[in-house]
Amino acid sequence: MSRTTTDLAPEDRELTRLAAAFSKAAADLVPGDAPPAVAFESPRNAAFGDFASNVALQLAKRARRPPQQLATEIVSKIFVDDPSLHDVVSEATALGGFINVRLAPAYWQRVVARILSEGDAYGRGAPTGERVSLEFGSANPTGPLVVVQGRTLSLGDSIAHAMRFCGVTVETEWIINDAGSQVDTLGRSLYARYRQIADPAFPFPDDGYPGDYLIPIARELRDAHGARFDDAPESEWLRLFATFGRDRLVAGQRETAERFRVTYDRWQSEKELHESGAVARGVERLRELGHTYESDGAVWMRTTAFGDDKDRVLVRQDGRPTYYAPDVAYHYEKLQRNDRAMLILGPDHHGYVTRLGTIAAAFERPGAISVLIAQLMTTIRDGEVVSLSKRHGDVLTLDDVIDEVGVDAARFFFVMMNADSPMTFDLSLAKEQTNDNPVFYVQYGHARIASIVARAPAELVARAARGEALDRLDAPAEIALARRLSEFPAVVRAVADTYAPSRLARYAQSVAADFTQFYMASRVLTDDADLSTARLALALAAKHVLATSLSLLGVTAPEKMERLEADD
Repeated sequence: MSRTTTDLAPEDRELTRLAAAFSKAAADLVPGDAPPAVAFESPRNAAFGDFASNVALQLAKRARRPPQQLATEIVSKIFVDDPSLHDVVSEATALGGFINVRLAPAYWQRVVARILSEGDAYGRGAPTGERVSLEFGSANPTGPLVVVQGRTLSLGDSIAHAMRFCGVTVETEWIINDAGSQVDTLGRSLYARYRQIADPAFPFPDDGYPGDYLIPIARELRDAHGARFDDAPESEWLRLFATFGRDRLVAGQRETAERFRVTYDRWQSEKELHESGAVARGVERLRELGHTYESDGAVWMRTTAFGDDKDRVLVRQDGRPTYYAPDVAYHYEKLQRNDRAMLILGPDHHGYVTRLGTIAAAFERPGAISVLIAQLMTTIRDGEVVSLSKRHGDVLTLDDVIDEVGVDAARFFFVMMNADSPMTFDLSLAKEQTNDNPVFYVQYGHARIASIVARAPAELVARAARGEALDRLDAPAEIALARRLSEFPAVVRAVADTYAPSRLARYAQSVAADFTQFYMASRVLTDDADLSTARLALALAAKHVLATSLSLLGVTAPEKMERLEADD
């Protein structure tokens, strides 16, 4: 993980001070127009230290001397200029032109103290004033949410949590695609199920939605209307069946999303956009900006002026808006309410990236709409691929997944891979109560700490919570865990900036692993009250960071779990 003097948090005063010392020493040794920027990077091998800087490599050519020599001179000079830096740095060495720095134990002890004192504020950003619309999960209102949509829901909700944690105001949105022909197809499919209750031989539409999920909804209609529509023409029942089916299915989707711990600030009906005049307003605004023209009786948008491969029709010759017109209207409204808009879409939506980019540019907000594509997902059980086919009604619903593996496992697994990477969801592994299951491993680490705290004397816990006796923390495993905990603010910022909650999932696993190493190396509750206080304080800090990391991913942090061994 790389840190620079510009992205250090205010609490990283010592690192800011150290970066300034490096910069000043380098500038004195190699004069230039401006002091060099100094970056700290965590080396992959902890044996090299806590941080490394390549400032000597950057300046070696201008200095006209080997980078190793320059690095050695910089190390010597920082301590000559400011001997008190020995309170921050326990060791600084030049190796291969890099400057490797090992911070003093007191630095990491102060990290633990800060976590304990700040509590829920640790790592949290101040309000930025930025407003972002985040649309994700939106599914056609023609069936229940399925397993692949669970990934999009998990990604979007975790990103929203991280952005809010970092001070961004996020408005989460779901668009109900209820203005197209698919809703009529839904109505006809539902009508077939309605008829089949009395006449099992009634034919089902070839292009219909064949899942059994329509049968309970059809029974509601049969109970309410009896045989009233059995011999009625389509014009008498289509709108009723389509609307009733849409409403029931959207209500079910919303219930499933909430069961999955995902709530939305706005559920936007596409049909309502048409009825409210929003679509007409969006097209009119494009006309005012000079981005439309008429040809062959249709209204076109000059999307080629903004990088599209062809212009797009907004309004057909017969006056009906195309599918593109609601996109224009919906995102025009989003940009009126927010500084920018972001969408998470499935792998079959690559064509939308350019299309949405042209909308932002046309409304004089280039770059204000971004798209994250969630790649394909394969589901396996017992090593075999779970065969799914919407066309044939073979679906694994998200409710089925929740019933089988639980919300915690599903949400954690769905964010373990970056959205732009295909993933395999192993249902069998997600159910395992072993350390091979990553979510179990992280939750188990949290529960293990809770078990230790529960057995500690109340006064010892109180002292630890106040951060007393932290100067006793100096063992390698203790320092390694404190060092890992210090990364939490930067990890969450990276999730918010790069839309990659997989970083937080990996980080939580690293914290759990480092705690396990600390737990195996250092008995927490000992006969030495001060040593026990210090180690218990470190455990409390780790417990807080684990709980917060899991919470941002929509996963619970249990206080108790089965299979806990006797903890020390």
